[in-house]
Amino acid sequence: MFTPEKLLRELIALPSVNPAFPVDDPNWSGEHRVAEFLAHWADRAGLEIEFQKVFPGRSNVIARLIPAGGRAKQRVLLAPHMDTVGVVDAGKFKPRKVGDRLYGRGACDTKGSMAAMFGTLLQLATKGPRPEETEIAFVGLVDEENDQTGSRRFGKSRKKFDLAIVGEPTGNKLITAHKGDYWLRLETAGKAAHGARPELGVNAVHRMAQAVSLIEEKYSRSLRKKKHALLGNPTVNTGVISGGRQPNIVPDHCDILIDRRTLPGEDEQMIRSELKALFAVKGLDVRVTNQKEFPCAALETDPELPLVRQFMRTLRQKTPLGVDYFCDASNLFHFGGIPSVVFGPGDIAQAHTEDEWISIKSLNRAADQLRAFINRLP
Repeated sequence: MFTPEKLLRELIALPSVNPAFPVDDPNWSGEHRVAEFLAHWADRAGLEIEFQKVFPGRSNVIARLIPAGGRAKQRVLLAPHMDTVGVVDAGKFKPRKVGDRLYGRGACDTKGSMAAMFGTLLQLATKGPRPEETEIAFVGLVDEENDQTGSRRFGKSRKKFDLAIVGEPTGNKLITAHKGDYWLRLETAGKAAHGARPELGVNAVHRMAQAVSLIEEKYSRSLRKKKHALLGNPTVNTGVISGGRQPNIVPDHCDILIDRRTLPGEDEQMIRSELKALFAVKGLDVRVTNQKEFPCAALETDPELPLVRQFMRTLRQKTPLGVDYFCDASNLFHFGGIPSVVFGPGDIAQAHTEDEWISIKSLNRAADQLRAFINRLP
């Protein structure tokens, strides 16, 4: 069938850039080629297949391995995403091996996880042994790199699973917690006037400069006082600023976009209250709106859940870990009620880089670890 490396090479060679990112060639855009490839090989292995439409021409692909006993007493889900960020040239879709590294777009984020997970499922289906009472399912998710619509769609379908293992480059470690992510737009208003008579106007950029100073200094310091055992402290970043039309006009409008990484228990209303109190100190009138249609809440899964504990034992990992980034695991839990963890080969430091790569040793190890975990299931 496939070795993990061979499967990953095939996946890298199938462009699946998220349509939210600009591409030089429209044939690079969308996850459908990867979904069709997965469905083809799942069908050949005798797996049950389902396409779950998310957008026109973009569907989650689901493959199920029915337990040997015919009836499932528990269900485990393997859930990587199929989309990647953009590329600068077509050469990024040509896998290239240098020593222990395999280069190519998606190599670690997250086609490496996909190769380890889907390859393990194919091996169980064709060579066995498959669990007697545990169903193993695989879902290739769309749109993780932009709006995570695929995982929300899957979660809202309320399919029942006892554990989801979400594929991301975690260095072969089990992650039970990750931060949430809110994008907020902040706006200040002023009064336009001629640049030669600025005293006749009200400068919205100056008002925003005061707000940014409060955010980057006072607010950032206050966030450092909050602590989570696995995630550390929440953070804020001012990423975009826009205001004014030309130098000789006092600007009557300015806006910024901020990224607020959250801990479990923090939500949009709490953040709004914090910012309102922050700006009230200087008497600043700042309008705050959410830039994301759906909440991106932090994840915290109980490491004492039996399947989580069993996976940690398989990995010989003594303590749970957390990560700063947001991923599909949160949506599977918050929208679908599925206890979720994050696991996969590769280093997150390589994700989205121009010369993305993954360690083949890490890739093979992840496949071995997943197979060992599944082989211990009833």
